[in-house]
Formats: sequence, structure tokens, C-alpha cells
Amino acid sequence: MTTFSLQASPTDAADWLDLARRAEAAGFDALFAADHPGAVPSPFVTLAAAAAVTTTLGLGSYVSNAGVREPALLAADVATLDLVSGGRARLGLGAGHTPAEWRAVGRERPDVAGRVRRCVAVAEAVRALLDGEEVTVDTPDLVVRGARLNRPRPVQARIPLTVGTANSRLLRWAGAQADVVGLAGLGRTLPDGYAHEVRWREADTEAQLAQVAAGAAGRATPPALEALVQQVVVTDDAEAAAADIARDTGLTVEEVLATPYVLIGTEDEIVAAVAAHERRWGITRFVVRRDALDPLTPVLGRLAASAQASRS
Repeated sequence: MTTFSLQASPTDAADWLDLARRAEAAGFDALFAADHPGAVPSPFVTLAAAAAVTTTLGLGSYVSNAGVREPALLAADVATLDLVSGGRARLGLGAGHTPAEWRAVGRERPDVAGRVRRCVAVAEAVRALLDGEEVTVDTPDLVVRGARLNRPRPVQARIPLTVGTANSRLLRWAGAQADVVGLAGLGRTLPDGYAHEVRWREADTEAQLAQVAAGAAGRATPPALEALVQQVVVTDDAEAAAADIARDTGLTVEEVLATPYVLIGTEDEIVAAVAAHERRWGITRFVVRRDALDPLTPVLGRLAASAQASRS
């Protein structure tokens, strides 16, 4: 079944709560909050507020920077969110690409290999804590001594783990261990510390999915594949809308329209593109920005009706 989730951050209380209600009513699977300390509101506080006005919407950070989040604190935040939401928390983790965030907690950002090692170590520690285990780790990448999450205990037996990455080693680890692999289609971090080069060509996607498949070899149930959609444009002139993106990214219009990281076209064309991405790549989950809520609401209705018809 294809699902869509919404990534957003609050601007004020009324707007945020209204957004959560609207996302749930429209049929979004989850509401995700970005996690860039110092640049956006605290994700777990905002998600707890959203939990109070929704009943079915999944809730999670997308994604938390494992470089600046300590496992004991992160596990407590996620477990608390699961408690107050009645079992709707999601755990999202990434290796952390923004140098300023590392410096803000007194660390210099390591090289890529170091960031990946820490992300894996944090993910394993948080999962163990959520499972009720005592955790001790003493490595150059992570130090945890006798940590245990006694309270609160999460409602869910297993909180779903999403790993968002384009790194080959982390994709393999996520293929083996994660519940969801978040494909961002992003490459090298640009000098501002936030923006990235894009890896949206067919060969890029194939290479990333090959790493996931290698990690998932032998798993009874492989992880779900999720694409972070950078732009959604509902239009009857898809090529014209794609031309602007092609110019900015160095891709051709055809490459832009073929990638799972943008959805452009009429409602019919977007529905067809979503189906094509599932057939071609196995991608069944999509995360979109908040400005896509209204344009995609009719599309979600059509996808839900199609899924219902196929079950009948």
C-alpha cells in the first residue's frame, strides 16, 4: 500500500494544530518534524502537541541528527512521544551533515566514515534502550555507561526505525536493520551546511537500492523504501514545471519527471508516477513538504479508493 507523510515545522500553535488535524483528515500516514537544533523548533515537543489533536497519525522526527543526539535522551523523547500518542511514535535517524550543529554541542563534525559509525552506534543504543536493555558503549564514536530506560516504557513493542541516508555503508546497514530506508536523493553537502547536490538520475537510484538490497539479503521482510519528495507541482504542463528544476539541478526534463524525488503533473499523471515508482523501484512511501498538503489531498483520496477497490 502506498503511503504519504508530511514533513513540517510549526510557525505558531494554532497553525500547527490545524495542520496536524488537516493532515490526518486528508489521509496522510504520518506527520514528521525536521530536527535541526537551533534552526527549527524541537521536534518532540511539537509532535507531542500534534498527538493531542489527532488519533491515527504517525509522529516522528525526520530525521534526528545522530551526531548531536545522545541515545539516553533520544530514547526518552521517543518513548515519551509513544506514550502520549498512544503508540504512534516513529524513530527517524540520520548521520548529520550540518557542521554548525556539531559545533553547538562542542564537537567537530567527523569525516563521513566517522559520522556513519556514530549513527549506527546511536541507532543500536537507542533501539536497545527502547527494548528495555541496559546499554554500555565505550568507543571513540560513542560513550554510554549503564544507561537504562526504566520510565516511560513505549506503548509499541517495536517503534519503527527509519534511517535517512544516501551513504553506501549506512544504506547497507539500514537494509539489514531498519524498518524503513529513507531515500533522500542527496549528495555532497554544499558550503552552507544544509543544501546538497542532488543524485536523482536513474543510475544513482539503482546504485542506492543495490546497497539496500545487499544489506537486506537474508531478511524475511526487507525494509520499506521511502522517498523524500523535494517538490510537488500539480499542473497540466509538467514539462514546463520540470524545466525550472532541470535548470537548477543540471538534469534533463525527462530525468526530472522520472525521478521519485519530485512529483509533477496532473492528478492523473502523479497517480501514474507513484504507481510507476513502486513498479520500478519498489518505493511505496513518500514524504512531502507541508506546501504539498492541499495539492495532494485529492491524489491521496484517489489512491485510497484504488487500494480499497483492489482489496474488495
